[in-house]
Amino acid sequence: MAVVLIFVPRPSLSLHPSYGVAVGGNVTLRCHVPRVAAWVWLYQDGGWTYKKYKEEERDAAEFSFVRTVWDHAGAYQCRYRVSRPLGTSELSDPAELVLTDRSLPPPGIALSSEGRVGTGSNVTIRCWNKPHGAAFLLHKDGRSAPVQRQDPDVGGTAAFTLFGVTPADGGTYRCSYRLWGRPFLSSPLGDNVTLEVTPTPAPPGAPPEKPEAAGFQVKNPHQRTPHPDLTASGPPRDPTESPTPCPWGPPDPMVPPADDEGLTYIELNIATPSTQPPNLPAAPQPHVIYAEVAAVGQR
Repeated sequence: MAVVLIFVPRPSLSLHPSYGVAVGGNVTLRCHVPRVAAWVWLYQDGGWTYKKYKEEERDAAEFSFVRTVWDHAGAYQCRYRVSRPLGTSELSDPAELVLTDRSLPPPGIALSSEGRVGTGSNVTIRCWNKPHGAAFLLHKDGRSAPVQRQDPDVGGTAAFTLFGVTPADGGTYRCSYRLWGRPFLSSPLGDNVTLEVTPTPAPPGAPPEKPEAAGFQVKNPHQRTPHPDLTASGPPRDPTESPTPCPWGPPDPMVPPADDEGLTYIELNIATPSTQPPNLPAAPQPHVIYAEVAAVGQR
C-alpha cells in the first residue's frame, strides 16, 4: 500500500497580550492555522501539552489561561492535523510567555553620567537587586523587547554600557531581573533613569564650506605677460635658438577695455580643443650687427 505524503504549511503562534502579563492575570495563546484542521496541539517546553478540536469555520485555535500561575510561564509551540488527506504540520516558531511576579522586590538603577552627554560618549547603566542569582535585563520605554541582558557579578550588580551613543539612544531606561531556574518569571520594573544625548557642535575654528565658483576670472588680453626671453632680469637669449611663441595673440578689437586693475570678466563657451597646434605668428628675430671698433686716443 502506497503512502501519500502531503505538504502541510506551518502554523504561527501569538500571545494576547504579547507582554506585561502578571502572575494571576489572564492570557490567550492563539495558534493560526492556514488550512482547515481537525485537531490543534499546544506544547509547553518541558511542561504541559494541551489539545483542542478546531472548528472548521475558524482560522485559529485559542488556548486561554484565566488565572496564570508560575507553572504557566514558559516557551510554547503549536501544530495541527488535517483529515482530508491525512497530514500533520511541523511545530510553529516558539512564543515566550513571561510572567511578572509583583511580590519580587524591584531592582535599583543608576546612570554613570548626570543624564546629559554628547554624541559619541560611552554611558554605563548599573542595575542591582537584593536577592542574588538572577539575570538582569535592561528595558527602554517604547520598546517591547529588552535592550540588553546580562548576568550579575558576585555582588548582584550588572553594568550595561552603551558605546558611542547618538540622540536615538536618548530616553528612559529601567531594569528587571529573572531568578535562576525560572527564566520566564520576571520581577517588576524598577525605578527609571533618563538619558539625554545632545548633538556635538563643530570644533571651533573649523573652516566653513566653500561655495561653488560662480564664474571665471581671466587676464585682460590687452595686458600681455612679458616673454621670459625678453625680461631684463634674465640672461640674454641665444640667437640660434628657436623663438618661443608668445602665449597671447594679437589684441582682439572686440574685447571690452580693461578696468583699473587690469582685469576683464568674460563669459567662456565650452569648445572641443583642436589637436592641431595653433597658427600663431612667429616672433620677429632681433636684428644684430657685429662690428669691430678701434679706440683712437686724442692727440
